Formats: sequence, structure tokens, C-alpha cells
Amino acid sequence: MKVRAARRDDFEAVVQLLELLGRPLVTSETEADCRAVYDEQIVDPDSHHIVVEDASGVVAFASLHFRGRLNHPTQEAWIPDLIVAENARRRGVGRALLDEAERHARERGCHTLALESAYFRAEAHHMYRQFKMRDAGKCFYKALTS
Repeated sequence: MKVRAARRDDFEAVVQLLELLGRPLVTSETEADCRAVYDEQIVDPDSHHIVVEDASGVVAFASLHFRGRLNHPTQEAWIPDLIVAENARRRGVGRALLDEAERHARERGCHTLALESAYFRAEAHHMYRQFKMRDAGKCFYKALTS
């Protein structure tokens, strides 16, 4: 198992993992735009994408973003997406992603590490609690496109 920064050539593997989270499918109509966002974030100093690969290829992905909050002089490290392929679960892969995200957040001097997770991901919630994260609220959203 190798934890590393995501590269441009990981795009297809990352998209497949994100689809497991219920993210919209990347279609031939949306691929160029989605790839442009990914390519931009790969080099953005305020984001860091992490993958885990094993002999079969990329098996896990986490997206880490650094953002300012009005009530803190330091940034918050935020993980909007973290996914481990089903065949790689319960092998420490998710924990390796969290450890790497925390390492980057601490190096950057962030005051907190936060993430979002859907209600149906109970197994992931257990892992987050073992990582000493706490459930601090709910996330609400409103789709602005159909």
C-alpha cells in the first residue's frame, strides 16, 4: 500500500471512486469540465488530493482543502470527499488517508480537520470516531441545478 499525492493521470480512477460516494457520473459531455477542475486543484496550493494505491491500482481517494474561517486566524482543513474501494476496506487504507490529511493540516498550522459524510456511510462514521473525530452537526444543501 502506498499513500501519495494524486497526479493528473489518476483522474479516471478518482472519478470512479467518487461515483461510489454517489457523486454525479462524469459523462462524455462533462468530462472536459470535470478534468479541468481536477487539473486545477492538483496544483492549487489550497487543496491537496491524496490517493492510496496497491498492486491493483488506486483504491482510495481523499480531497483535502484549506479554507479560512472568519472566527479563526488559522485555516481549517476540510475533507469533502474520502472514499475507499469496497475490496480495500478494513485494511487500514481509510486510516492512512486520514493520517496523511492530518499531517498536511498540522504542517499548514490548521486549527481543525473537518469532513462531511452521508448518513448511509455508517462504517465510515465508526472509523472517524476511532480517529477521535466527533459528530459536530449536520450538513444541509440545496441543489441549484437539476
